[in-house]
Amino acid sequence: MSINTSLNDRISAFAKAGLQLHSYLEGTLETTTIHGTSWQDRMAQRLELAERKNSWFTKDTLEFSIRQWAEALTEENLTQWTQSYHLEHIKTKTVALITAGNLPLVGFHDVLSVIITGHHALIKNSSNDDVLTPLLLEIATSFCPELAASYSYADGKLENYDAVIATGSNNTARYFEHYFGNKPNIIRKNRNSVAVLTGNETLEQMEALSKDVFLYFGLGCRSVSHLKVPQGYNFDLFFNGMFLQKELIKNEKYLNNYDYNKAVYLMSEFDLLDNEFLLIKEENNSYSSPIASLGYSYYSSIEDVATEFDQNDDKLQCIVVQGEAATRIVKKLGEKTAPQIVAFGTTQTPRLQDYADGVDVIQFLLTLS
Repeated sequence: MSINTSLNDRISAFAKAGLQLHSYLEGTLETTTIHGTSWQDRMAQRLELAERKNSWFTKDTLEFSIRQWAEALTEENLTQWTQSYHLEHIKTKTVALITAGNLPLVGFHDVLSVIITGHHALIKNSSNDDVLTPLLLEIATSFCPELAASYSYADGKLENYDAVIATGSNNTARYFEHYFGNKPNIIRKNRNSVAVLTGNETLEQMEALSKDVFLYFGLGCRSVSHLKVPQGYNFDLFFNGMFLQKELIKNEKYLNNYDYNKAVYLMSEFDLLDNEFLLIKEENNSYSSPIASLGYSYYSSIEDVATEFDQNDDKLQCIVVQGEAATRIVKKLGEKTAPQIVAFGTTQTPRLQDYADGVDVIQFLLTLS
Protein backbone atom coordinates (compact mmCIF):
# COMPACT_ATOMS: atom_id res chain seq x y z
CA MET A 1 0.00 0.00 0.00
CA SER A 2 1.34 3.41 -0.98
CA ILE A 3 0.75 6.57 1.05
CA ASN A 4 0.86 9.56 -1.30
CA THR A 5 1.43 12.24 1.31
CA SER A 6 4.55 13.72 2.84
CA LEU A 7 5.10 14.26 6.55
CA ASN A 8 4.60 17.98 5.97
CA ASP A 9 1.29 17.27 4.22
CA ARG A 10 0.07 15.22 7.16
CA ILE A 11 1.20 17.75 9.75
CA SER A 12 -0.50 20.53 7.81
CA ALA A 13 -3.79 18.60 7.50
CA PHE A 14 -4.01 17.80 11.20
CA ALA A 15 -2.93 21.31 12.20
CA LYS A 16 -5.75 22.72 10.06
CA ALA A 17 -8.12 20.23 11.69
CA GLY A 18 -7.00 21.59 15.06
CA LEU A 19 -7.86 25.11 13.91
CA GLN A 20 -11.29 23.86 12.83
CA LEU A 21 -11.89 22.40 16.28
CA HIS A 22 -10.89 25.67 17.90
CA SER A 23 -13.12 27.65 15.56
CA TYR A 24 -16.04 25.34 16.30
CA LEU A 25 -15.66 25.87 20.04
CA GLU A 26 -15.52 29.63 19.48
CA GLY A 27 -18.52 29.49 17.15
CA THR A 28 -16.52 31.07 14.34
CA LEU A 29 -16.32 28.27 11.78
CA GLU A 30 -16.66 29.46 8.21
CA THR A 31 -19.85 28.58 6.38
CA THR A 32 -18.07 26.15 4.07
CA THR A 33 -20.35 23.17 3.59
CA ILE A 34 -19.78 19.45 3.30
CA HIS A 35 -22.55 17.28 1.93
CA GLY A 36 -24.81 20.33 2.05
CA THR A 37 -24.23 21.05 5.77
CA SER A 38 -22.00 23.72 7.29
CA TRP A 39 -19.04 22.46 9.30
CA GLN A 40 -20.39 24.20 12.40
CA ASP A 41 -23.69 22.34 12.13
CA ARG A 42 -22.08 19.07 11.11
CA MET A 43 -19.74 19.05 14.10
CA ALA A 44 -22.60 19.97 16.45
CA GLN A 45 -24.67 17.10 15.05
CA ARG A 46 -21.83 14.61 15.47
CA LEU A 47 -21.17 15.68 19.06
CA GLU A 48 -24.87 15.33 19.84
CA LEU A 49 -24.78 11.84 18.30
CA ALA A 50 -21.77 10.90 20.42
CA GLU A 51 -23.64 12.06 23.53
CA ARG A 52 -26.74 10.04 22.61
CA LYS A 53 -24.72 6.88 21.99
CA ASN A 54 -22.79 7.09 25.27
CA SER A 55 -24.46 8.87 28.16
CA TRP A 56 -21.13 9.22 29.98
CA PHE A 57 -20.17 11.60 27.16
CA THR A 58 -21.76 14.84 28.30
CA LYS A 59 -21.60 18.18 26.52
CA ASP A 60 -18.96 19.35 28.98
CA THR A 61 -16.70 16.29 28.64
CA LEU A 62 -17.03 16.27 24.87
CA GLU A 63 -16.09 19.92 24.64
CA PHE A 64 -13.19 19.43 27.06
CA SER A 65 -11.83 16.60 24.90
CA ILE A 66 -12.28 18.61 21.69
CA ARG A 67 -10.52 21.58 23.29
CA GLN A 68 -7.57 19.43 24.36
CA TRP A 69 -7.14 18.20 20.80
CA ALA A 70 -7.59 21.69 19.40
CA GLU A 71 -4.67 22.80 21.58
CA ALA A 72 -2.56 19.75 20.75
CA LEU A 73 -3.05 19.79 16.99
CA THR A 74 -0.97 22.80 16.09
CA GLU A 75 1.79 22.86 13.50
CA GLU A 76 4.29 23.73 16.22
CA ASN A 77 3.25 20.85 18.48
CA LEU A 78 3.08 18.31 15.67
CA THR A 79 6.47 19.35 14.31
CA GLN A 80 8.10 19.32 17.74
CA TRP A 81 6.63 15.88 18.43
CA THR A 82 7.80 14.27 15.19
CA GLN A 83 11.14 15.98 14.61
CA SER A 84 13.03 13.74 17.05
CA TYR A 85 12.22 10.68 14.92
CA HIS A 86 13.50 9.66 11.49
CA LEU A 87 10.30 9.48 9.47
CA GLU A 88 11.74 10.11 6.02
CA HIS A 89 11.87 6.59 4.60
CA ILE A 90 8.90 4.69 5.98
CA LYS A 91 7.85 1.47 4.28
CA THR A 92 4.10 1.56 4.78
CA LYS A 93 2.53 -1.16 6.93
CA THR A 94 -1.05 -1.67 8.03
CA VAL A 95 -1.48 -1.29 11.78
CA ALA A 96 -4.69 -2.58 13.35
CA LEU A 97 -5.97 -0.37 16.16
CA ILE A 98 -8.43 -1.69 18.73
CA THR A 99 -9.50 1.33 20.71
CA ALA A 100 -11.12 1.74 24.10
CA GLY A 101 -14.33 3.72 24.53
CA ASN A 102 -14.27 4.95 28.11
CA LEU A 103 -13.41 8.56 27.19
CA PRO A 104 -14.12 10.74 24.17
CA LEU A 105 -11.35 10.31 21.57
CA VAL A 106 -9.36 8.08 23.90
CA GLY A 107 -7.97 6.14 20.94
CA PHE A 108 -7.21 9.08 18.69
CA HIS A 109 -3.58 9.41 19.76
CA ASP A 110 -2.87 5.93 18.41
CA VAL A 111 -4.70 6.74 15.17
CA LEU A 112 -2.75 9.97 14.79
CA SER A 113 0.56 8.25 15.55
CA VAL A 114 0.03 5.63 12.86
CA ILE A 115 -1.06 8.10 10.20
CA ILE A 116 1.54 10.76 10.99
CA THR A 117 4.37 8.23 10.55
CA GLY A 118 3.15 7.23 7.10
CA HIS A 119 1.56 3.90 7.98
CA HIS A 120 -2.03 2.83 7.32
CA ALA A 121 -4.41 2.75 10.31
CA LEU A 122 -6.96 -0.07 10.26
CA ILE A 123 -9.30 1.22 12.96
CA LYS A 124 -11.68 -0.88 15.01
CA ASN A 125 -13.47 1.71 17.11
CA SER A 126 -15.19 0.85 20.35
CA SER A 127 -18.94 1.06 19.93
CA ASN A 128 -18.88 3.49 22.88
CA ASP A 129 -16.74 5.99 20.97
CA ASP A 130 -17.17 5.49 17.22
CA VAL A 131 -18.29 8.99 16.21
CA LEU A 132 -15.51 11.42 17.06
CA THR A 133 -12.44 9.79 15.50
CA PRO A 134 -14.14 9.53 12.08
CA LEU A 135 -15.15 13.19 12.48
CA LEU A 136 -11.60 14.37 13.12
CA LEU A 137 -10.25 12.28 10.27
CA GLU A 138 -12.96 13.65 7.99
CA ILE A 139 -11.95 17.20 8.88
CA ALA A 140 -8.24 16.53 8.31
CA THR A 141 -8.98 14.77 5.02
CA SER A 142 -11.02 17.73 3.81
CA PHE A 143 -7.73 19.67 3.77
CA CYS A 144 -5.70 16.84 2.22
CA PRO A 145 -7.87 14.38 0.23
CA GLU A 146 -4.90 12.03 -0.25
CA LEU A 147 -5.01 11.38 3.49
CA ALA A 148 -8.00 9.09 2.90
CA ALA A 149 -5.56 6.36 1.83
CA SER A 150 -4.01 6.43 5.31
CA TYR A 151 -6.92 4.90 7.22
CA SER A 152 -9.83 2.51 6.98
CA TYR A 153 -12.31 0.97 9.39
CA ALA A 154 -12.84 -2.65 10.42
CA ASP A 155 -16.40 -3.56 11.38
CA GLY A 156 -15.91 -7.30 11.73
CA LYS A 157 -12.91 -9.58 12.01
CA LEU A 158 -9.53 -7.92 11.60
CA GLU A 159 -7.72 -9.10 8.50
CA ASN A 160 -4.65 -8.17 6.45
CA TYR A 161 -2.64 -6.24 9.01
CA ASP A 162 1.03 -6.21 9.96
CA ALA A 163 0.94 -5.05 13.59
CA VAL A 164 -1.54 -4.34 16.37
CA ILE A 165 -2.09 -1.72 19.04
CA ALA A 166 -4.90 -2.83 21.36
CA THR A 167 -6.25 -1.25 24.52
CA GLY A 168 -8.53 -3.01 26.99
CA SER A 169 -8.96 -4.43 30.46
CA ASN A 170 -6.71 -7.01 32.08
CA ASN A 171 -9.17 -9.68 30.94
CA THR A 172 -9.34 -8.56 27.32
CA ALA A 173 -5.54 -8.14 27.29
CA ARG A 174 -5.16 -11.87 27.84
CA TYR A 175 -7.34 -12.47 24.79
CA PHE A 176 -5.38 -9.90 22.79
CA GLU A 177 -2.07 -11.52 23.75
CA HIS A 178 -3.32 -14.92 22.64
CA TYR A 179 -4.89 -13.70 19.41
CA PHE A 180 -2.26 -11.16 18.33
CA GLY A 181 0.85 -12.66 19.89
CA ASN A 182 2.29 -13.63 16.52
CA LYS A 183 2.30 -10.01 15.31
CA PRO A 184 4.33 -7.01 16.51
CA ASN A 185 2.07 -5.44 19.10
CA ILE A 186 1.41 -3.01 21.90
CA ILE A 187 -1.22 -4.38 24.26
CA ARG A 188 -2.39 -2.16 27.09
CA LYS A 189 -4.02 -3.34 30.32
CA ASN A 190 -5.67 -1.63 33.28
CA ARG A 191 -3.75 1.17 34.95
CA ASN A 192 -4.74 3.74 37.54
CA SER A 193 -3.49 7.10 38.71
CA VAL A 194 -2.77 8.18 42.26
CA ALA A 195 -2.14 11.39 44.18
CA VAL A 196 0.39 11.75 46.97
CA LEU A 197 -0.63 14.29 49.61
CA THR A 198 1.69 15.55 52.33
CA GLY A 199 -0.66 17.78 54.31
CA ASN A 200 1.10 20.94 53.11
CA GLU A 201 -1.06 21.50 50.03
CA THR A 202 -3.03 24.66 49.39
CA LEU A 203 -6.73 24.96 48.65
CA GLU A 204 -5.82 25.90 45.07
CA GLN A 205 -3.91 22.63 44.69
CA MET A 206 -6.82 20.64 46.06
CA GLU A 207 -9.20 22.38 43.67
CA ALA A 208 -6.83 21.49 40.84
CA LEU A 209 -6.76 17.90 42.09
CA SER A 210 -10.56 17.83 41.84
CA LYS A 211 -10.12 17.96 38.06
CA ASP A 212 -7.79 14.96 38.19
CA VAL A 213 -10.41 13.07 40.19
CA PHE A 214 -13.64 14.08 38.48
CA LEU A 215 -12.96 14.94 34.83
CA TYR A 216 -14.65 12.32 32.65
CA PHE A 217 -16.34 11.11 35.88
CA GLY A 218 -13.10 9.38 36.87
CA LEU A 219 -13.40 6.83 34.06
CA GLY A 220 -9.92 7.21 32.60
CA CYS A 221 -6.61 5.60 33.47
CA ARG A 222 -5.28 9.11 34.03
CA SER A 223 -8.08 9.84 36.53
CA VAL A 224 -6.91 9.81 40.15
CA SER A 225 -8.55 6.87 41.88
CA HIS A 226 -6.39 6.55 45.00
CA LEU A 227 -4.79 8.85 47.56
CA LYS A 228 -1.60 8.27 49.52
CA VAL A 229 -1.77 10.33 52.72
CA PRO A 230 0.45 10.62 55.82
CA GLN A 231 -0.59 9.07 59.11
CA GLY A 232 -3.13 11.28 60.87
CA TYR A 233 -4.01 13.21 57.69
CA ASN A 234 -6.93 15.65 58.04
CA PHE A 235 -9.19 15.40 54.99
CA ASP A 236 -10.96 18.75 55.53
CA LEU A 237 -8.90 20.72 53.00
CA PHE A 238 -9.16 17.86 50.51
CA PHE A 239 -12.95 17.88 50.72
CA ASN A 240 -12.99 21.67 50.46
CA GLY A 241 -11.16 21.36 47.18
CA MET A 242 -13.44 18.61 45.91
CA PHE A 243 -16.47 20.82 46.58
CA LEU A 244 -15.67 22.61 43.31
CA GLN A 245 -17.14 19.59 41.48
CA LYS A 246 -20.34 19.27 43.50
CA GLU A 247 -22.56 19.70 40.42
CA LEU A 248 -21.59 16.20 39.22
CA ILE A 249 -24.14 14.70 41.56
CA LYS A 250 -26.84 16.15 39.27
CA ASN A 251 -25.77 13.70 36.56
CA GLU A 252 -28.17 10.75 36.78
CA LYS A 253 -25.63 8.04 36.00
CA TYR A 254 -23.12 9.46 38.45
CA LEU A 255 -25.81 9.74 41.15
CA ASN A 256 -26.86 6.13 40.58
CA ASN A 257 -23.29 4.96 41.02
CA TYR A 258 -22.86 7.09 44.15
CA ASP A 259 -26.04 5.70 45.72
CA TYR A 260 -25.22 2.11 44.77
CA ASN A 261 -21.64 2.20 46.03
CA LYS A 262 -22.67 3.94 49.23
CA ALA A 263 -25.25 1.23 49.92
CA VAL A 264 -22.71 -1.52 49.25
CA TYR A 265 -20.11 0.08 51.50
CA LEU A 266 -22.59 0.64 54.32
CA MET A 267 -23.91 -2.92 54.12
CA SER A 268 -20.32 -4.14 54.26
CA GLU A 269 -19.79 -1.90 57.30
CA PHE A 270 -16.83 -0.06 55.81
CA ASP A 271 -15.74 3.13 57.52
CA LEU A 272 -16.49 5.91 55.05
CA LEU A 273 -15.84 9.59 54.62
CA ASP A 274 -18.64 11.15 52.59
CA ASN A 275 -19.30 14.68 51.35
CA GLU A 276 -22.62 13.77 49.68
CA PHE A 277 -21.12 13.29 46.21
CA LEU A 278 -17.82 11.50 46.85
CA LEU A 279 -17.11 8.48 49.04
CA ILE A 280 -13.62 7.70 50.28
CA LYS A 281 -12.55 4.64 52.24
CA GLU A 282 -9.29 3.11 53.34
CA GLU A 283 -8.00 0.65 50.76
CA ASN A 284 -4.61 -1.01 50.95
CA ASN A 285 -4.88 -3.65 48.23
CA SER A 286 -5.85 -1.78 45.08
CA TYR A 287 -5.33 1.52 43.29
CA SER A 288 -8.67 1.27 41.49
CA SER A 289 -11.99 2.49 42.84
CA PRO A 290 -15.63 2.51 41.70
CA ILE A 291 -17.22 5.62 40.20
CA ALA A 292 -18.01 8.32 42.80
CA SER A 293 -15.47 6.89 45.25
CA LEU A 294 -11.77 7.01 46.07
CA GLY A 295 -9.53 4.71 48.02
CA TYR A 296 -6.84 5.99 50.31
CA SER A 297 -3.95 4.49 52.22
CA TYR A 298 -1.57 5.85 54.81
CA TYR A 299 2.20 6.08 54.52
CA SER A 300 4.95 6.54 57.07
CA SER A 301 7.54 8.13 54.77
CA ILE A 302 7.84 9.31 51.19
CA GLU A 303 10.64 6.78 50.75
CA ASP A 304 8.13 4.01 51.48
CA VAL A 305 5.72 5.49 48.92
CA ALA A 306 8.49 5.74 46.31
CA THR A 307 9.47 2.10 46.88
CA GLU A 308 5.84 1.00 46.59
CA PHE A 309 5.39 2.85 43.30
CA ASP A 310 8.65 1.47 41.96
CA GLN A 311 7.46 -2.05 42.68
CA ASN A 312 4.01 -1.43 41.17
CA ASP A 313 4.96 0.69 38.17
CA ASP A 314 3.03 -1.58 35.77
CA LYS A 315 -0.22 -0.70 37.57
CA LEU A 316 0.18 3.08 37.48
CA GLN A 317 -0.35 5.67 34.75
CA CYS A 318 0.14 8.99 36.56
CA ILE A 319 1.35 10.09 39.97
CA VAL A 320 0.11 13.52 41.04
CA VAL A 321 2.68 14.97 43.41
CA GLN A 322 4.74 18.14 43.79
CA GLY A 323 7.64 19.53 45.76
CA GLU A 324 10.24 17.49 47.59
CA ALA A 325 7.99 14.42 47.54
CA ALA A 326 7.98 14.51 43.74
CA THR A 327 11.78 14.80 43.66
CA ARG A 328 12.20 11.71 45.84
CA ILE A 329 9.72 9.63 43.86
CA VAL A 330 11.31 10.63 40.53
CA LYS A 331 14.73 9.65 41.88
CA LYS A 332 13.43 6.23 42.94
CA LEU A 333 11.74 5.54 39.60
CA GLY A 334 14.94 6.43 37.78
CA GLU A 335 14.78 6.01 34.01
CA LYS A 336 11.33 4.42 33.94
CA THR A 337 8.99 6.05 31.42
CA ALA A 338 5.89 5.14 33.43
CA PRO A 339 4.24 6.10 35.66
CA GLN A 340 4.35 9.76 34.69
CA ILE A 341 4.89 12.34 37.44
CA VAL A 342 2.50 15.28 36.97
CA ALA A 343 1.42 18.43 38.80
CA PHE A 344 -1.99 18.90 40.40
CA GLY A 345 -4.73 19.45 37.82
CA THR A 346 -2.81 18.18 34.79
CA THR A 347 -3.54 14.46 34.46
CA GLN A 348 -6.07 15.02 31.68
CA THR A 349 -3.91 17.38 29.61
CA PRO A 350 -1.14 15.14 28.24
CA ARG A 351 1.15 16.35 25.46
CA LEU A 352 1.54 14.46 22.18
CA GLN A 353 4.79 12.96 23.49
CA ASP A 354 3.17 11.69 26.70
CA TYR A 355 2.52 8.09 25.65
CA ALA A 356 0.10 5.80 27.46
CA ASP A 357 1.93 3.35 29.73
CA GLY A 358 5.17 5.13 28.83
CA VAL A 359 5.45 3.09 25.60
CA ASP A 360 6.75 5.19 22.70
CA VAL A 361 4.26 4.39 19.94
CA ILE A 362 6.21 6.20 17.23
CA GLN A 363 9.36 4.26 18.05
CA PHE A 364 7.35 1.02 17.89
CA LEU A 365 5.96 2.02 14.49
CA LEU A 366 9.45 2.75 13.19
CA THR A 367 10.49 -0.83 13.92
CA LEU A 368 7.91 -2.05 11.38
CA SER A 369 9.67 -0.46 8.40
